Amino acid sequence: MELSRIRALRGPNLWSRHTSIQALVQCDDNERAISHLPGFEARIRARFPLIGAMRPIGYEGEITIAHALQYAVLNLQAQAGCPVTFSRSAPTTEAGLYQVVVEYTEEAVGRLAFELAEKLCIAARDDQAFDLDAALKALRDLDEDERLGPSTGSIVNAAIARDIPYRRLTRGSLVQFGWGSKQRRIQAAEIDSTSAIAESIAQDKDLTKELLRAAGVPVPVGKVVDNLEDGWKAALEIGLPVVTKPFDGNQGKGVTVGITQRDHFEIVFAVAQEYSRHVIVEKFITGDDFRMLVVGDKLIAAARREPPHVIGDGVHTVHELVDIVNQDPRRGEGHATSLTKIRFDNIAHSRLAVQGYTADSVLPKGARAVLRNNANLSTGGTATDVTDDVHPEVAARVVAAAKMVGIDIAGVDVVCENVGRSLEAQGGGMVEVNAAPGLRMHLDPSYGKGRDVGKAVIETMFGPGENGRIPVVAVSGTNGKTTTVRLIAHLIGQTGKRMGMTTTDGVYVEGRLIDTGDCSGPKSAKNVLMHPEVDAAVFETARGGILREGLGFDRCDVAVVTNLGEGDHLGLNYITTTEELAVVKRVVAQNTGPDGTAVLNAADPNVAKMAASCPGHVIFFAADPHLPAMVTHRAHGKRAIFRDGNALVAADGAVEERIDLSGIPLTRNGSICFQVDNTMAAIGAAWALGIDWNTIRLGLATFVNDAATAPGRFNVFDYKGATLVADYGHNPDAIQALVQAVDAMPAQKRWVVISGAGDRRDDDIRRQTEILGEAFDGVILYQDACQRGRADGEVVGLLRQGLDKASRTTQIEEIRGEFLAIDTALVKLQPGDLCLILVDQVEEALAHIAQRIAAA
Repeated sequence: MELSRIRALRGPNLWSRHTSIQALVQCDDNERAISHLPGFEARIRARFPLIGAMRPIGYEGEITIAHALQYAVLNLQAQAGCPVTFSRSAPTTEAGLYQVVVEYTEEAVGRLAFELAEKLCIAARDDQAFDLDAALKALRDLDEDERLGPSTGSIVNAAIARDIPYRRLTRGSLVQFGWGSKQRRIQAAEIDSTSAIAESIAQDKDLTKELLRAAGVPVPVGKVVDNLEDGWKAALEIGLPVVTKPFDGNQGKGVTVGITQRDHFEIVFAVAQEYSRHVIVEKFITGDDFRMLVVGDKLIAAARREPPHVIGDGVHTVHELVDIVNQDPRRGEGHATSLTKIRFDNIAHSRLAVQGYTADSVLPKGARAVLRNNANLSTGGTATDVTDDVHPEVAARVVAAAKMVGIDIAGVDVVCENVGRSLEAQGGGMVEVNAAPGLRMHLDPSYGKGRDVGKAVIETMFGPGENGRIPVVAVSGTNGKTTTVRLIAHLIGQTGKRMGMTTTDGVYVEGRLIDTGDCSGPKSAKNVLMHPEVDAAVFETARGGILREGLGFDRCDVAVVTNLGEGDHLGLNYITTTEELAVVKRVVAQNTGPDGTAVLNAADPNVAKMAASCPGHVIFFAADPHLPAMVTHRAHGKRAIFRDGNALVAADGAVEERIDLSGIPLTRNGSICFQVDNTMAAIGAAWALGIDWNTIRLGLATFVNDAATAPGRFNVFDYKGATLVADYGHNPDAIQALVQAVDAMPAQKRWVVISGAGDRRDDDIRRQTEILGEAFDGVILYQDACQRGRADGEVVGLLRQGLDKASRTTQIEEIRGEFLAIDTALVKLQPGDLCLILVDQVEEALAHIAQRIAAA
């Protein structure tokens, strides 16, 4: 068994909507079926008893080692605590080669699960040992490192509940919610509207107290010092007991309260200076430690915090009692769990000494030993929810404190005897206002009711009914995708929206090219959705990106599928038939929302069948309204677009909207049939988005399809009285459509300049010139810049074979180099002739043509 081409499918994909790891698994003949491996199943179950059935539901064939790997990957993750349920194995066209796809929640964990599952299968095959406990621990540890912590996770979960899309921007806690101009961002429990100034104020504990004091909020007296002697002097002046804390600390790091002795002060002062050169010494306020969570202008939650402590049982030592407490499954390292393990360090030993204990002391039954004076959860403390007990005046004071500092999400620390009374009435006070506070004490308190604080954060960032989404249109198919994308973007742009667009020519925002090359994959789509100046997006969605990584979005508002052709990369990635290609392309239609729309070409049976996979609405388009699919669709009262003479008709039941083709320059008065199809697809998308018909007409009339705005898409030029047409057509269906289009254009003699893409099947390359040989008088063949794995001259040879039976072509020339081939054709042209130039290097070839025209 050998694994290769391991990929992460990070969006909805060919297999499912789940994020998944996909791998190719090559099995030898004697390993393919586990029945050929005596004892294998018993051995793998002995090593991993919870591997599962290893037989997919409804599958009646032989269980292969690929199935064993599939279920091992899935259930290793499940036993490590990952909520995964989906997996699939599928044979390819190559004997013994399988595609294995397994869901993941964290990509790194999914990849590690594949590694461990492979080792498990090999161990079972060779009857070797496999350490299951170590494997599960490695997966759990990695999952804890990779997944969002409870604070950020609660906000993400609240966003998911509101149907707000999200994307982690780093492996940490920086998260984007929403798309384009409607996006918001958080860093843990800090939102993007909180200024750096407010955060800086919160970190300056002394300045924070000054501001709170100015606002009439009770705060303890304190002083900032930077050496031990000044610190002890300040403590005596303020009056013992005192508190020490780093000047700009957070999460309770370096904070100690209730200090009454010089030796204890020396230890904790040194600890505070590990975090900040300056140390705050302030008056210790008697009472409990309360954390108040303010989100926006509301008190959302409150908790009473207890410092880490143990209760004696008359049998165990303090250290043993701590070990017992740390066995609580809710306690872990860091912030991934609801509680943190209690640490034994110098502060713990010092605090025990103040109470007359050591780590080896056996506490009397019921005696309480405190390991730290601060009650932060990050240092092992516990929390009890008291939200419902907070006095309205206290709530108003903490909200005022957060506003005074300028923090949108604030953790306000209050010390008092009882939160049910005003602070002044009991001598209580506010000791800190913290930015990016931890939320886990409120989400999952040690005692009391958990609070949905994540929901409160999301409600602060997004108003009622808002989901942070912008209109998204995905366009897939074989031919016409780029022109359709550009036209849809132009139509939406007429409404005043700032457009983002991805095509095989690059990425555009507001008409500016911001990235070049083939940008029809998910990464480019994600980049557009990150752009803050995009109000709507249209994505060319190619087969390759879907297979390689999935979609770059969770769903779209409109999915357009233009057509399917036999020459569209068949034979690559184990897609060998048009029907299999349709399964890939229909992914965009499957991932429209319930209120979304699929705009489908009813003239293509494989595209029309995709209607059954669309969860939302369907608009059919076809030139012929009498096609059975169109007739049935309209009979059910569904929307359709078709051609009637020299007009396009958009019909919704008995209501029809007519658009004259003479008002659509792209179609050349309706003479270019494939542009008519592209126009109908674009109209369908605009209609689905609710754009009014006057705006659609204006957009159709003003769309320019020249080399500058739609390079390589039927660009027409005049050269010394001859007509040049430059196009990027590169498969038999595109060639056939181009021939039909240029046949409608008058010409005395017709020439074509062509090369071929080496990553097509031999038959597809030959078929292109078979079609051209029936339509052109002269053919100039050239070898393009990249042969894509073909031998030198191989592609040109296949093209020449296609011309062997040509009924019209009488002149054939072979040229090395695209630009020389173009120049050769231009020399031959006479006024009234026509030349179709099938460009390879689109921008460079168009620039070369423009240069020759300018010099003519």
